[in-house]
Amino acid sequence: MIHIVHNAADVDVLQKAIELDETLAGDVIQVKDDYAVGPLQDIYTAEGIENRKQWQRDVLAGGDYDGAADSGEVDDQKTVAELVERLNSNPDEVIWIWAAQNKHDVCSYYWLMSQLKEYQGRIFILYLNNLPFLNEKGNIFYPAWLSEIPAKEFLKAKKLAREITLSEFEVDPDEWMKICQEARGVRLLEGGKKLIQQDYDFYDAELKKFVTPDWQKASKVIHQFLSKAKHTTGDMYLLWRLKTMLAMDLFDVQGNVGKMKDFEVKLKTAN
Repeated sequence: MIHIVHNAADVDVLQKAIELDETLAGDVIQVKDDYAVGPLQDIYTAEGIENRKQWQRDVLAGGDYDGAADSGEVDDQKTVAELVERLNSNPDEVIWIWAAQNKHDVCSYYWLMSQLKEYQGRIFILYLNNLPFLNEKGNIFYPAWLSEIPAKEFLKAKKLAREITLSEFEVDPDEWMKICQEARGVRLLEGGKKLIQQDYDFYDAELKKFVTPDWQKASKVIHQFLSKAKHTTGDMYLLWRLKTMLAMDLFDVQGNVGKMKDFEVKLKTAN
C-alpha cells in the first residue's frame, strides 16, 4: 500500500497512525508542489512544466527560498514516474490518496489522479469532506487539513477509503484540464471538489489591509494576513505579491527588499 498526502505535516501524522494500526502499513509519499497557485497550462508537457518552474523561480527570487525551484527538492514528475513503476512491477500494489477539504489537497488530487487512469480499481480516495472528528480534548471539529486530525482518529478515517470510479476517471481529468487551460493564477475550493479560479492579484486587496501607517516588517504583515484572512495561501506567494505592489509604488518601504524580515513597509505618507 502506498499513501499519498500533500503536506509535510500530513506525512508525520499519518506515519503515527500507521504505528497504531498495522493494516495501514505502507509508504507515505508527499506530492509537494502547490497546484492551487501558479500557471497550469500544458502542465503534463515538458514546456508546461518548465513554464511553471520559471514562474516559481520568479516568485522565489531574492526571497527566503531563493533558488529552491532548482534544488530538486520538489520533483512531482519523478514521484509519479516512481509510482507508475511500482504499480507496473507489482499487480497487487494499491494507492490511497488522502485529501482534506482545502484547495491545496483537491488541486493535488486532480493533478495526480489524472495521470493514473489506467490503474482504475487500484487507486483509492479518502476525501475527508465535511466529516466530523474528535480533537485531542474530545471535542468535535471539522478539519480543513489532514495534519489537524489526531493520529488515533485516522483509524476511523481509513473506513472512508473507496475506489476512484471509472466515471470519476472520465469526468475529473476533463474538469481539471479546463481549469489548466484557463490561464489564471489562483484556485479556490467552492465546495466538494468544485474549484473556481481568480487572477494572480486575488490576495492583494486583503493583504493591503494589514499594511498600516506605521513601519512593520514584511514578515509581520504576511503573518497577520495568514492568521486573519478568510482565504490564505503560502507565505512566499504573499511575499511575491507584496513585492509586486511595492514595484507599483503602492507603499513606502525601507530596508533590503528581499527576505521577509529584511524590509519594512507602511502606507504612503501623504504629501
